[in-house]
Amino acid sequence: MNTQLPQDRFLDRELSWISFNQRVLDLAKTPDTPLLEKIRFLTIFTNNLDEFFMVRVAGLKRRIAAGIATRAVSGKLPRETHRDVLLRSRDLQLAQTTLLHDELLPELAKHGIRIVRWDEVDADNQTRLATWFHHKVFPILTPLAVDPSHPFPYISGLSLNLAISVKNPMTGQDLFARIKVPPLMDRFIRASKTEDLFVPIEDVIAAHLSSLFPGMEIMKHHFFRVTRNEDLEVEEDDAENLLAALERELTRRRFGPAVRLEVENSIEQDILELLIEELEVEPEEVFQLPWPLDLRGLETIANIKRDEFKYPAFVPKTSVHLANAESASEPNVLEAMSKQDILLHHPYDAFSTSVQLFLEQAARDPQVLAIKQTLYRTSGDSPIVKALIAAAEAGKQVLALVEIKARFDEEANIEWARKLEEAGVHVVHGLVGLKTHCKLSMVVRDEGDDLRRYVHIGTGNYHPKTARLYEDLGILSTDLEITADVATLFNVLSGYAVGAEYKRLLVAPAGVRVGLVALIEEQIARKQNGQEARIQFKCNAIVDELITDALYRASQAGVQIDLLVRGICALKPGVPGLSENIRVHSILGRFLEHSRLYVFGAGQDTKYFIGSADMMHRNLDRRVETLVEIRQADHRRYLAEILEVGISDNVRHWKLDGNGTWEQISHDENGNLLLDFQTYLIGRHPGPRSA
Repeated sequence: MNTQLPQDRFLDRELSWISFNQRVLDLAKTPDTPLLEKIRFLTIFTNNLDEFFMVRVAGLKRRIAAGIATRAVSGKLPRETHRDVLLRSRDLQLAQTTLLHDELLPELAKHGIRIVRWDEVDADNQTRLATWFHHKVFPILTPLAVDPSHPFPYISGLSLNLAISVKNPMTGQDLFARIKVPPLMDRFIRASKTEDLFVPIEDVIAAHLSSLFPGMEIMKHHFFRVTRNEDLEVEEDDAENLLAALERELTRRRFGPAVRLEVENSIEQDILELLIEELEVEPEEVFQLPWPLDLRGLETIANIKRDEFKYPAFVPKTSVHLANAESASEPNVLEAMSKQDILLHHPYDAFSTSVQLFLEQAARDPQVLAIKQTLYRTSGDSPIVKALIAAAEAGKQVLALVEIKARFDEEANIEWARKLEEAGVHVVHGLVGLKTHCKLSMVVRDEGDDLRRYVHIGTGNYHPKTARLYEDLGILSTDLEITADVATLFNVLSGYAVGAEYKRLLVAPAGVRVGLVALIEEQIARKQNGQEARIQFKCNAIVDELITDALYRASQAGVQIDLLVRGICALKPGVPGLSENIRVHSILGRFLEHSRLYVFGAGQDTKYFIGSADMMHRNLDRRVETLVEIRQADHRRYLAEILEVGISDNVRHWKLDGNGTWEQISHDENGNLLLDFQTYLIGRHPGPRSA
């Protein structure tokens, strides 16, 4: 076996992420994706790219500004990666708008759904829209002039704006002004009472600029949008100061430096030069794009009530382990758990009648004495939070570990933390320097002669809304080893502990990487001893160098490795002498593939782990994460089945090669459309069954 690993064995992380977003865009091109779902994938693509620039591209700019010349493991300098990211992102945004104009808008129009400019709206509807504008929009708008007494205004990140050139007819002087498009209003306004006819709100505003600048001559206007560095950097002294420090950073977030400027490709040079100068962006950070900018607003179109152009309705059902048939009465989750562990697969198994009901029933059960819960992200009207509050008000001991540093949910989590504290819940924020990303619930119940623990461990957040859209796994368990491990971890998170040990959990930052590498090495040893060996991962990202190198060594030893990676993959598969035994597939679809599943071995002694950790530095080094070993036979069979189907060549997927190129595989060699993985799972529903 070749133990020397080549220097160029890693793909670039940032470019791999862009390839992931290209796969999202591919979903908007796939012929059998319903029309309005194609529009929705355009909005997801835009949202993804916005966050990428706000965090990852902003980080590249910080490193460049600091003069950091350290090469990434891919061999690229920060400046080289930044250049490549801008080029690839610009190409993809142009491909996105080309797809919209050349294919999707004509297809929408064919079915009576039209997006038009102001000049294409007939006179009667223009009159009606003008009335609406003066009553509903005009009072909100604030024109901001730029002159010696009015400095260039601050432009908030991701806002859509009008850059306006006006002339004073009395003096002949040319002046500049800016108007921000109201961010809380629908972007595309229904322009007709009888048709699905929509006009962008910025066009309505532009048509009425004379009302905003009375007596001035409107010379020209252009639309633009700026993206800013919105990543937070908080120094954690202790949990007491963390809340205040984070709130200060949230205020500063709005004033981060610009990392991208999007403008219409029709913009005139003098306006563009002014924006570049005032926003302090480099020319290569300017994206000149066709109308319309900011395709997030197409969500309005995607939500039109035209079900024939959407995915078939899917309603999650109660797990067969919790109810044999749908009935008017709710399942008794605690009673079901007392009989056997229950494997859940969301959204195919309903979150509302499993995890959510578990906590709601525990909150009102008089025999339940305590509830402990981690919260990384949850919804604004979260029934999980309501259940914790109800439990505390009923006199139960309730601990909530609220991760207030969850990116882009910081403000909401601070609000929920305070509401929980006001209700008497013990709120903690975990360990200094680490985010708590593990998904854990624990209920302690008095059952007469003994206290019994009931736990849930999952791969997804306790978020009822995303649980209908994200694919995740979880287990409800009363297993003595698992529940003891979860109890130990909660004590570590809320108190003081040194050298905690676990029997069924791998816990980051100390144990996940070490544990997984040991499991990989075990498969290498099996192969070298002539035994059957295999490794299978299903996760969101593989970036960590130590894990990747261990997989390379396993491949060199002849271990067959199949990786199902939704997002970033820095590993190069299929490289002779390095990774010829590694295959990497990616599956995307109507549900966001989010579960993490790690499988080692073949046959009876195969080990299965599910949990919250991806193979990334932040998960393995800077977060508290858990993986739990699944041992129940029927659970293992189900996990084996979904993995075997997911990595097979019989389902639609993207295949990665050693150069970092993803190829979409949607048809077999005879031209027949391959099976959709998620459609298979809907048909497989209601999920895992007992033997």
